[in-house]
Parts: sequence; C-alpha cells; structure tokens
Amino acid sequence: MSTLLDIQNLSSGYGLGNVLQEVSLHVETGEVVSVVGANGAGKTTLLRTVSGLLTPTGGQVVFDGQTISGVAAHKLIKRGMSLVPEGGRLFPFMSVAENLELGGFTAASRQDNRRLVDEMMTLFPVLGERRNQMAGSLSGGERQMCAVARALMSSPRLLMLDEPSAGLSPQMLEKVLQMLKAVVAARQVSVLLVEQHVEDALEMSNRGYVIESGRIVQSGTGAALMADPNIQRAYMGL
Repeated sequence: MSTLLDIQNLSSGYGLGNVLQEVSLHVETGEVVSVVGANGAGKTTLLRTVSGLLTPTGGQVVFDGQTISGVAAHKLIKRGMSLVPEGGRLFPFMSVAENLELGGFTAASRQDNRRLVDEMMTLFPVLGERRNQMAGSLSGGERQMCAVARALMSSPRLLMLDEPSAGLSPQMLEKVLQMLKAVVAARQVSVLLVEQHVEDALEMSNRGYVIESGRIVQSGTGAALMADPNIQRAYMGL
C-alpha cells in the first residue's frame, strides 16, 4: 500500500486559539482509519482542516504526494477528497436525486452526472425507492445514506465522515455501518472516519487514533485498540 493522506504536526483552530495541537496521522490507500474520542476532542476540527474548510496554523497536509495545506475545499474535491459533514447537511426541500446531482458537479457532462446518480441508486437501493422524495422527509439513516452517496458522486479517492452515528438509533447505526463497509468494498475508496462511538468505529477500521484535547494520545490497529483495557474503560463502559 502507498500513503494517500499524510498529516504532519498539524495545528488548527478558530480565532486566536488552536484546537489541534501538532496532530500527525496517515491513511494508506484502501484503508479505513478512524479517529475516536470524546466530544470537544478536536475530531471535527481535524476534518474541517484536512478538507480545506479551515486553514492550518502549523504543520502540513499531504494528499497523494502533494501538499494541500490551505487549498480551498472545492479544489480538493476535484483532487479526489470528499467530506460528509455531521448530520449530512442535505437540502431538505430538494429531492434525493437533486441532492445527488449537486454532488456530481465535477462530472464532465450532464450525461455523466445522470450515470453517476443511477450508480448511487444501485449502490443504495433505498435511495432508488426514494428517488423523487424530498430529502427532508427521509429517516435519519436514509439521510445519512443520501449524504454518503452525494459525497461519492465526485468519485473520491478519500471519503471523510464526521460522526455518521449522530442522531441514529443503535439499529439504524448498524445498518449505516454495514452500508459503509459495502461502499468501501464496492468503490475501493479510502476512508477517514471520526466518531465518538468508539467500539463501532474501531470494529470496521484497519487502524485507529485516539484524540484527547487536540492531541493524538494513542494509535494502533482497530483490533488492538478495542482490546486495550484503558480504552475499554474510558470509551466503551467496560
């Protein structure tokens, strides 16, 4: 495997304060990597900085061998990165198909866009059933699937997911995670997942990082982190 995303000593935040403190991590091609931790640990700030929505105050982000620190978010989408923000951020008064079409703005033509929409409907059959339904009327799990499908419309090499479990019941969360596993297998896309449901995230990850107060404090394979007694006590209630 080759390194697709390499984050080196990254610091970032809002205003005069840094939330991230010299964070370093990497994602290899074809990997699912999770960053887990409590609310306020810096997980969302990490994704916002990597995806170009925040400008880092230190360190660098390297994607596919090129430094992208400070590159605008829309340009990063064209380079092969795509972010699913917490809650999905769909347009509620537009149909499922229309939301997906907006994700395909990098397509070469309208015909390519329609083809990509049809591919997403095949990959997510429930969206095919809801094709003309307003996105705001979908269930929580269906909205999350629609948000992931919209992100995949740009054919990314790296899919970043911010708290996909937010607002979902345990049963629906299981369905969404199974859907993500299917996406990884079908699309051969690398995934950077941030999540506070630690056990669920680590179970589907090749590797994971634990973040506390804006710093990476532990890393390892998903299985090794799940078996760590300190992580079990701190995050799994065991």
